Amino acid sequence: AVYNAVNRGYTEETCGCPIIPVAGIKDGYVYSKKVDFKGVDSVDLAGVLHDADVLINFAHAKGHGLPGFGGVIKNIALGGFAAKTRWNKIHGVVHYDKYWDPDKCTPEHAKKLVESCPEKCIDYKEDKHELKVGFYNCNQCFKCLKADEGVGSLEIKQENYDAFSEFQAIAAKLVLDTFDKNKIFNFNVALQITAFCDCMGMPQPIVVNEIGILASKDTVAIEKATLDLIKKEGLLESSIPPFLNNVQLKPELHPFQQLFGHFKDPYKIVEYAEKLGMGTSKYELVEILSPEETAKMEPPKEKYESEPTFF
Repeated sequence: AVYNAVNRGYTEETCGCPIIPVAGIKDGYVYSKKVDFKGVDSVDLAGVLHDADVLINFAHAKGHGLPGFGGVIKNIALGGFAAKTRWNKIHGVVHYDKYWDPDKCTPEHAKKLVESCPEKCIDYKEDKHELKVGFYNCNQCFKCLKADEGVGSLEIKQENYDAFSEFQAIAAKLVLDTFDKNKIFNFNVALQITAFCDCMGMPQPIVVNEIGILASKDTVAIEKATLDLIKKEGLLESSIPPFLNNVQLKPELHPFQQLFGHFKDPYKIVEYAEKLGMGTSKYELVEILSPEETAKMEPPKEKYESEPTFF
């Protein structure tokens, strides 16, 4: 975890404080929490985070190939748990609801389905007669369903995509429940908004104009407000990554649905979180520092660090 942080520019020197892995140096300091969701009965909550007195949830608002969006909820839903929980359990629930019938599908037909996908989302292991869809890269072009006509062995269903968003909400609530509600504060940095999450560790084109930094004690309200502002701003169409196929610039879709497909509804995470009592989707925007006011500010008169750098 520390190496990943350093590779992305987060060090003790740049942050002004030590960087401590939330689940310990070996990712083994955890608290096991019981859950009951799509075959998962427990998750490993990061111990250092669990023991903290205050939660400052500082997130970068951006797109994500699976739920469509990543903000403050995803930040603690995935960042608040040990690696095996994040990757094997939270990401893995997309495969719980059955979408492929092995009895209807011969190995030859399975290979035909693999070849039908332009995004290479379908993986087939002939020795196990096992087929899996990579929902992260799937943009719901449905060419696989076209290839499956007359056989009916494959389905592409909304619930497989929604499972990841719902489990994120469940996981995030487990994190929030360890803190006094008056000791939780959230930031969504809606600047340099990219199509994909920061896990990539590489520069990406900005797909939505700069919006600003949102802050709130309400984890759900800030997420809803961020999504609404991104929808209002819309996509920078000239910055859409050229390798994204099946982009649908329909006005009724959220910009991240336009990029990743209509099943990847970013508002789902808000819906699930609100149902779990994590906050409210109703909000009021209060502007603290407008771009107009920022433009009127005078820069520092000195050329060295004798004055505040943020003028």
